[in-house]
Amino acid sequence: MSLITYLIFFAYAPALALLWYFYHQDKLEPEPKKVVIGTFIMGGSLSIAVAIVLESILVPRWFQSIPALLPATFFYTALVAGVVEEPAKAVAIKYAYNTGNLFGIMDGVVYGVAAGLGFAATENLLYGLGYGLGTTISRALLTPFAHATWSAIVGVGYGLKAEGKIHTVTPYFAMAILLHFLWDYFAFLSTVVPLYSIMIYLLLLLNFLILRRLITLGKIEDMQRYWWYWLLGGRRW
Repeated sequence: MSLITYLIFFAYAPALALLWYFYHQDKLEPEPKKVVIGTFIMGGSLSIAVAIVLESILVPRWFQSIPALLPATFFYTALVAGVVEEPAKAVAIKYAYNTGNLFGIMDGVVYGVAAGLGFAATENLLYGLGYGLGTTISRALLTPFAHATWSAIVGVGYGLKAEGKIHTVTPYFAMAILLHFLWDYFAFLSTVVPLYSIMIYLLLLLNFLILRRLITLGKIEDMQRYWWYWLLGGRRW
C-alpha cells in the first residue's frame, strides 16, 4: 500500500472504531446513523477547516520560533488551540442539535464524541502528511480519545439545554477548553522536558473518568424516562 493509504488508515480506523463503541453505548434509544456519521464528517471537515484558518491567524508561524519566549509561546499556543478548536468542533455538534436528535446526556455524548473523533482523525492525517507516518500512529493512540472527551462535554451541555435543564452551555465550553489547554500545554512542554509526559497520561486518565461518568449519567437518565418513551410510542416528553 502507498504511504497515503497507511496515513488514512491509521488516522481514521482508530477513530471509527471508537465511534462504533460509543455509538453502541446508547442502547435504549440509538441515534440515527446518518446523523451520527454526518456529525463525524463535519467534525473532520468543516470544523477542522475553521480551526486551521483561525489558528493560522492567531498563532503566526514566526511566533512559534522565538526560543526566548518558549514557555509563553507554549502557553499562548495551547490556549489558542483550546479556545479555537472546541467551538470549531461545536459547529458539528450544533448540526446534530439542529436536527432535533440531540436530546439529553447520552445523545450529547454520542454526537460530541462523533464530532471530536472526526476532528481528531483529520488532524492526525494532516500531521502525518507533514511529519510522517510515525506521527500519525503515535497520535492515533491518544488524541482521538482526548478530543472525543472534550467534545462530549460540550455535547452534554447541548443535550441538557435541549431538555430545558440549563439555559447556557458556556460552563461546558469552559471545561472542555480548560482540559484541552492543559493537554496541549503539557504536550508542548514534554518536547523540551520529557518528564512532563507524565501529565499527559494523568490527563488521559482524567478524560477517561469524565467520559465514563457522562455515559453512566446518560444511561441513568435514559432508564428514568424509558417507560415514558414506551408509553408515548418513542416520542419526546
